[in-house]
Amino acid sequence: MPKSVEAPAQRALPGRKAQAARNDELILAAARDVFLADPKAPIAAVAERAGVGISALYRRYPGKEDLLRTLCYAGLNRYNVEAEAALEDSDGWQGLVGFLERVVDADVHSLTTHLAGTFTPDDSILPAVMRSSELNDEILRRARESGRLRPDITTADLGLILESCAAITLPDPTRTAQLRRRILALLIDGLATPGPLPGPPPAPGEFAHRWRPNSR
Repeated sequence: MPKSVEAPAQRALPGRKAQAARNDELILAAARDVFLADPKAPIAAVAERAGVGISALYRRYPGKEDLLRTLCYAGLNRYNVEAEAALEDSDGWQGLVGFLERVVDADVHSLTTHLAGTFTPDDSILPAVMRSSELNDEILRRARESGRLRPDITTADLGLILESCAAITLPDPTRTAQLRRRILALLIDGLATPGPLPGPPPAPGEFAHRWRPNSR
């Protein structure tokens, strides 16, 4: 008899987990849409857009900051995945180009431009940040060795290029993607153009202040 009681519960557990995972995907997708449109939007707007009850959302994310952190941390993880893929290309220049294209297509840096300063980062992000720095350095090293990357480009320059593309936003997502790729192509040509750039490069940590709460 005990087995006949436990078995249904055990079989149902994966289903509940699957539903929770689906809800989480819906919540994160909705949160991205809601907060990129309005970082000050209430968390209830996310639940409404996701089509889940507010209690289901709060079970997963106790507050708005938890949700914002998860969104931005997921964006950094996606960035690192694409950076890892860049290092698999035997051509250092093409590795860099493909990396920039994929990150722009994934719209990772819209999270930076819209959500920096809207929540308090915690130490759990540090390993991913350190890994990102390592990957960026290696991508640029390999691109320089290819002989095509101008020597005065820094990893911070890459961040500004990606943020510039993310700033292009139109009501039509398809047109937005087309224009972002167009401008990225122009910027990539600039990465290979010889000659000194005006002014000093971005200093290490120069843009870190954006991530402090209420820095907007």
